[in-house]
Amino acid sequence: MTAAERLAGWALELSLEQVPEAAVEAALRHLLDGLGCAVAAGTDLPAITVARELGGPAEATILGTPWQVGAPAAALANGMLVHALDFDDTHAGGLVHATAPVLPAAFAVGEEIGASGAEVLAAALTGYETICRLGAAVPHGFHARGLHATATCGVFAAALAAARLYGLTHAETVDALGIAGSQAGGLLEFLNTGSSTKQLHPGFAAQAGVLAARLARAGASGPATVLEGPYGLYGALLGLPGLDPVTELGERWEVTRIGVKPYPACQLLHASLDAARGLTGDIEEIVAEVHPDTAPIVCGEGKDRPRTPYDAKFSLPWSVAAMIVDGEVTVRTYADVDRPEVAALAARIRHEVVPFPGVAAAQPGRLRIRFADGTSTVAQAPPGLAGVAEAVRAKALGNGLSERAIGLVLDLASLPTLQPLIQELIV
Repeated sequence: MTAAERLAGWALELSLEQVPEAAVEAALRHLLDGLGCAVAAGTDLPAITVARELGGPAEATILGTPWQVGAPAAALANGMLVHALDFDDTHAGGLVHATAPVLPAAFAVGEEIGASGAEVLAAALTGYETICRLGAAVPHGFHARGLHATATCGVFAAALAAARLYGLTHAETVDALGIAGSQAGGLLEFLNTGSSTKQLHPGFAAQAGVLAARLARAGASGPATVLEGPYGLYGALLGLPGLDPVTELGERWEVTRIGVKPYPACQLLHASLDAARGLTGDIEEIVAEVHPDTAPIVCGEGKDRPRTPYDAKFSLPWSVAAMIVDGEVTVRTYADVDRPEVAALAARIRHEVVPFPGVAAAQPGRLRIRFADGTSTVAQAPPGLAGVAEAVRAKALGNGLSERAIGLVLDLASLPTLQPLIQELIV
């Protein structure tokens, strides 16, 4: 059997009773975190405007609003909502934002068909396991080729979640995955201009995944070798045909390895932010030690002078400077990137690439600080993405979710439909 055939068989047969409690709890935490990020993003986003223009039958809700559109359009808008602040979760091994494409597809189709909360949760679990495995099979491989792994891998996760909810057959689900593969993409060129295309990537992936499932249901076919084939995901995009990312399904649960972001910025600079927390004094220079895979994304020439707020979220020197100046990094931090005191300190922060045996997201933060009086010190912090229940709850509250909404998410498996939760999210 091909990888897509095995993945489809596992996903369609999965029941919540087969999922370890830790994996179920992790999935609920990440859905909660994703909904909080979506509500915090507000409604003044291009994808929402376009989703409303696309319209369609009132199948699914744009999160946090009373507006209903067709399920594919809702998936597009909600994917951007979850990812807009770059505050959504990250799977370190695959360097993917797992919830951003999975939640929008599962919620849009789940609402469309009137699925129970348990059905939506099971579908989301299949999506989580898919996106994490596809990314982790080639650590930093997609990013090294200028591709955003969240979009590249997320379209398969969205298609699988949608296929399960639509009740597709095994053959149709394989077709859906094969069709989804032709939409795998997402360019990182935004890093060189400060533009915000990355915010759209999960929306593209979620929408394309829903459409792939619908197309397969309507009779379109897709290659069963879409993952390992010569011109499949890894062969065409990375020159690695034959790679099989689908292993230990139902035995190893990658959803438990996803972390929740404490800062609304690129995860690759979080450990440096943790190391910088609490630093004071007249700082002459800071040298940040970074992973070889980190440097091209958040360091380098011009990074101390971000052109846009979104550009600043991918600047280690600017973000570290803001942490030192303000004592914190929040959503408000990136509202003004022209503050002289932050710019002056950012200009004195440089990086040094150091070897590290693990993936970039797992590297500890280490800053070498030299003060104006000639003294020096080293600030260090372990790699860390918060994931404990109370931290996730506090973040969701801070992002604007009500206590009732939080309770509904955590009780998702008992809800007869998504409607009570959807209504509670309207701000």
